[in-house]
Amino acid sequence: MYNSRLKTAVKETNILLLIVGLLMSAYGIVAVMSATMWRNTDGQLFGREVRMMLIAVSVGILAGVFISFLDYEVLTRPWFIVAIVLFCIGIMLILFPLGKAPPERPDSPIWLKFGGFYFQPSELVKLGFIMSFSTHLSVVEEQINKPKQLAFLLAHGGLFIGLVAITGDMGSAFVFIAIFAGLLFMAGLRWYYFLAAILLLIAAMPVAWLKVFKTLHRERFIAVYPRFFETLGITISPERMGNVIYQQQIGVDAIASGGWLGRGLFNGDYTQTKAIPISESDMIFAVIGEELGFVGVAALFVLMGAIVIMCVAAARKSRDSVGKLICGGVALMLGVQTIINIGMCLKLLPCIGITLPFISAGGSANLCVWLAIGMVMSVSRFSQEHGPTKVRFITKVSRRGNF
Repeated sequence: MYNSRLKTAVKETNILLLIVGLLMSAYGIVAVMSATMWRNTDGQLFGREVRMMLIAVSVGILAGVFISFLDYEVLTRPWFIVAIVLFCIGIMLILFPLGKAPPERPDSPIWLKFGGFYFQPSELVKLGFIMSFSTHLSVVEEQINKPKQLAFLLAHGGLFIGLVAITGDMGSAFVFIAIFAGLLFMAGLRWYYFLAAILLLIAAMPVAWLKVFKTLHRERFIAVYPRFFETLGITISPERMGNVIYQQQIGVDAIASGGWLGRGLFNGDYTQTKAIPISESDMIFAVIGEELGFVGVAALFVLMGAIVIMCVAAARKSRDSVGKLICGGVALMLGVQTIINIGMCLKLLPCIGITLPFISAGGSANLCVWLAIGMVMSVSRFSQEHGPTKVRFITKVSRRGNF
């Protein structure tokens, strides 16, 4: 009987998603080992960042597998969602009196410090937002295009986005906005609302530029798109431009030097001479590009693409709309963060401090990404008795129908 139950549990587990996730985390640990090797003292195999990443990934995998055995319907019941929302609000508000900035990010007090460990609450709040907003959308799915229900949805999203933004974590705020808009689109919000939102954002940009963005944020945009801003009469001095764009320019140079096969693991000139700033986190893609070349970058794309596709596949097979939206939200989170981080490293997007999922160092980021994978695995497990449903990210979500 025990063996039969164990076999059934293993059979119902999304083993492929688990294996690819493990490969991604292993890839990240090796990349961070190389990025931080220059800090190690004589005889030291793992630096602090690698040790913290190993702990976070190990705990995250165990927690993710545990979550996969919990029926996600239980985790999306009203009382639990209310508790999640209150917890997320509370942990973000705590940052105002107790927020700390680690040594490598002295300008960003968006972490909580527990002894020698820094935890970034916004990483956990992303998952809380995906769960709570997906549940909210599933409840009002038939009335999503009515102004009253849309107003409540906007308040829900605005609360989370606003809390993250006012703490100074602008990078995470952009990810929240993308998840918020993506879930609304997946749930069937009419196109004219998106058009109105785009026009409103364009109209509000001058105010946001002057009142919301800090000087450094504005300079980072100007440094990446100098010609565009020159047409608007906005420039910064050449000396300041060099300082602002230095991190990204070094990253681009490192990636370009890698060629097809790279300089060799633990052997990159830029990486091992400390030339790449924040190489273990924001600029980890530059380390991969330099040391593992095009082949290493392609492997990263294949693995990350496979995870996103499997999240979408889990959404297709979900038994209800909330499961579809949770999986879609996780796919959005992983995809958007990957695009922003790589675009930042390639000097295509401004540097806004976004980590590369599974790959960048960071205990809170690696722990929470595995919690998100656990939720997708839960949806996958408890939807297997239902036949696959067609998924389209255009029409409305319905518990009785499809995407």
